[in-house]
Amino acid sequence: MFESLIGLVAIIALFVIVSRQQSRIGLVERELGALRSLVLSGVVPSKARPSEQAPPDSARADVVPAVAVAADISSPAISEPVVAQAPPATEEEAPIDEAGPWAPSKTAPKAAEPSAPAAPARAARQSDVETALGTRWAVWVGGIALALGGLFLIRYTIEAGIFGPGVRLTMAAVLGLVLVAGGEFIRRTGFRVPVQGVAGAYIPAILTAAGAFILFGTVYAAYGIYGFIGPAFAFTLLGAIGVATIAAALVHGQALAGIGLVGAMVTPVLVASQAPNPWALFGYLAIVLAATGVIARMRDWKALMAAAFFGTGAWTILYMTDAPQANLSAILFIDAVTLAVLALVWLGRRGDESVQARVFDWPSIVPGLFVAFSALGLSVDPVFIAAGDALPGAVVIAALVAVALYRPLALPLLYAAGLVTVLIYLGIIPPTSIVSDLSGGALGVDGLPVATSNALTMRIGIALGLVFIGTGFWAARRFAAGTQIRPASWAAWGVIVPLVILLALWFTFGNLDRDFVYAAVAALLVVVFAAGGEWIARAEDPPLKGGIAVSFALGGAAVAGLLMLHMAFDSGWTTILLGAAAIVPALATRWRSYPVLGWISVGAVIAVLGRVAFDPTIVGAEFLSTTPVFNWLLPGYGVPALAFGFAAWQLARMTNGRPRLAMEAAAALFALLTLAMLVRHAMHGGVIDTGAMTLAEQAIYTLIAIGAGAILVAIDMRSPSSVLRYGSMAAGVISVAFIVVRHFAVLNPLFTDESTGRIPVFNLLFLAYLLPAVAAGGLALYARDKRPKWYAQMLAVVAAVLALAYATLSVRRLFKGEFIGLWSGLGQLETYTYSALWLIIGVALLTAGVWLKSQVLRIASAALIAIAVLKVFIFDMSELEGVLRALSFIGLGAVLIGIGLFYQRLLTRAAKSEVG
Repeated sequence: MFESLIGLVAIIALFVIVSRQQSRIGLVERELGALRSLVLSGVVPSKARPSEQAPPDSARADVVPAVAVAADISSPAISEPVVAQAPPATEEEAPIDEAGPWAPSKTAPKAAEPSAPAAPARAARQSDVETALGTRWAVWVGGIALALGGLFLIRYTIEAGIFGPGVRLTMAAVLGLVLVAGGEFIRRTGFRVPVQGVAGAYIPAILTAAGAFILFGTVYAAYGIYGFIGPAFAFTLLGAIGVATIAAALVHGQALAGIGLVGAMVTPVLVASQAPNPWALFGYLAIVLAATGVIARMRDWKALMAAAFFGTGAWTILYMTDAPQANLSAILFIDAVTLAVLALVWLGRRGDESVQARVFDWPSIVPGLFVAFSALGLSVDPVFIAAGDALPGAVVIAALVAVALYRPLALPLLYAAGLVTVLIYLGIIPPTSIVSDLSGGALGVDGLPVATSNALTMRIGIALGLVFIGTGFWAARRFAAGTQIRPASWAAWGVIVPLVILLALWFTFGNLDRDFVYAAVAALLVVVFAAGGEWIARAEDPPLKGGIAVSFALGGAAVAGLLMLHMAFDSGWTTILLGAAAIVPALATRWRSYPVLGWISVGAVIAVLGRVAFDPTIVGAEFLSTTPVFNWLLPGYGVPALAFGFAAWQLARMTNGRPRLAMEAAAALFALLTLAMLVRHAMHGGVIDTGAMTLAEQAIYTLIAIGAGAILVAIDMRSPSSVLRYGSMAAGVISVAFIVVRHFAVLNPLFTDESTGRIPVFNLLFLAYLLPAVAAGGLALYARDKRPKWYAQMLAVVAAVLALAYATLSVRRLFKGEFIGLWSGLGQLETYTYSALWLIIGVALLTAGVWLKSQVLRIASAALIAIAVLKVFIFDMSELEGVLRALSFIGLGAVLIGIGLFYQRLLTRAAKSEVG
């Protein structure tokens, strides 16, 4: 086990070191690229004066050590390599040779001076392989070998029995101290300037890391294997070694700090105690975290700081999950230390320029998640709730918000606090208030609810809602003139959390049918959010532009209004008032041109659509009156249609954007829905959700669709709109689809044998075929020059086919009576009548086509006459007898000759007009 632990630690150290070297190499490459750009752009140092070109030898001898000493001081003290710029070489002297085992011995000749900018790149390429093998990898592997060699030497002495345990441990400790001292000695005296491009292979840091490994192993062996020291002393020694290693990183780099941090965080696992003391654990973690924070802040090591926060947070969560009798004070202590280190150490002394340049500090994500998770555990875990720890959990959430407000770069803490609060209060909602028969009315694990709902939960929710509202809107106004993400985040959580809390408390403690108290609270939120949005907008740059933060505030006001209507009114009035509410934001565009106002109106449309989809009867099937027209369907669909139309008109005057188009489409849709629902209600005796559709009902829907298309065309001609244009064509296409599928096929009385009525003229055929034919023909004529040519032609053809169907089915009804199903057969006189009728209709279509100058009607007449010809020569010749057969052919011949004469006269007249 001891060897496995050593190997694991060695692998982790190697990974950390390699990762660090990659980042350093990347930085060096970026700096070389920047220097190359400067050289190529002509930004070069001015030529030295003649008196300064040739300094004395003594002066030159002083320059090189000075540069070396500067590099010796700065290179270990910072995590990034330092590129020392040597003085430019003159024509009289050669450049100084670089330090290092593979430095070139001779300089380039003077003739190569113009190509000097490319020299660093060539040198770097030539020495990449040998530098990696001879300096970086040799140093890294050598350091690991030293550490493992020392530990294996201890093991060998144990197995061979050469020395006693005390001597072996003393020798190991001495070896570790020697390596640490040797690293420091080399740093101070013998390691002035690292080889160019291999600053990551920093030998003093490698030796110090190896010494730290050996010291960790020695102390653990003295405690865990031989029992020379107790757990308290071992814990103290291991922690001290870890903290000292982290402190040594100030002069040896971030990789060593990572090794020390890993050792410090693993120490509580290595040292076990029969009576664990949480204060000892969290006091130790607080010291490690504070020390790491100071060092990381001095060197701006983000990864190290995030790792320290992660280790501390992981220990906190493990303690909360594994300790049934967890000490609340210890948990609050480590949470407070974490937030204090973040706010006062890591993010301390950050100037305004840093705040403006970055939206948030990414290491802040780690403490935000872990501290918020601890607050979640205090608020929902049954053990903590039974101990009354929900209030301290709320205090932790408020502390997260306070730190995020105090340090703008700690914005992730706001998201963590808001998300945890939402999860807590969604968890108190009883499942039976949303869906019945769900796990016996309990949602949770092992029969325990997700969260407990009581009076304390209500008071905490009210307090947290006020905290988020106050801080959210104040911070959104404070940052409104800067980047949009920060004020938008504050405004968003300032409305989301109070709304979720209000909804959860209403579901849990309120009356779901009607509750005026919660409705009053929702109305108050509407006022507060709307006023807050205006307050934020006045601080924007430029003022009153209505950015994202303002949009969140006003959107929150709209959602609060939606909740207010549901809380205060029953189903019918809620739907009606929701539709009417779309007018309010549209009217607000008269005073403010905020982009979100139009979309709030669109949101009202979505809300009403959701309600009517859930309950098309508006008030419920049992409460819907059977009185035709004048029932809840008329205001339930009609009022929203009128409100949406007015909102579209208002938005067209002020904004004329996409929300206006959406409102126009919504107004047209609800107008159609109003008529359709009233028709279905009347046709089914006051019931709209049962019963099969009849041809009469479908005919009314078709007429409504055709009429809607005509209305949309007329409105579009007065107020052009792409929604109206395409909406009118969609209505026409839908009506044609209805006719083809329902009128001619599915519901055709020829196939269904449905009763056509006892009245001779005003019967089902009149309603289902003649009226749609007239309507489609009228729309085709009206849209002739206002819509695409194919659209008018499609309607004209459908109108002609409907007229033919009406005439044909009327003849059928004349012979068969009320029921005209095909299975009743055909008589000879009936068969002849169809031929004569189709010829007459063909001639009528030809006349109308010439009069209206419609090629489509003329082609339709030709097609119909061709069908009649085929019928006469194929069907009539075999089925008719006697005079009916003769009359059929005589009539056909007369009609065809007449058509020929008509076309000859038409062509002759056209030719004369051209000659004249």
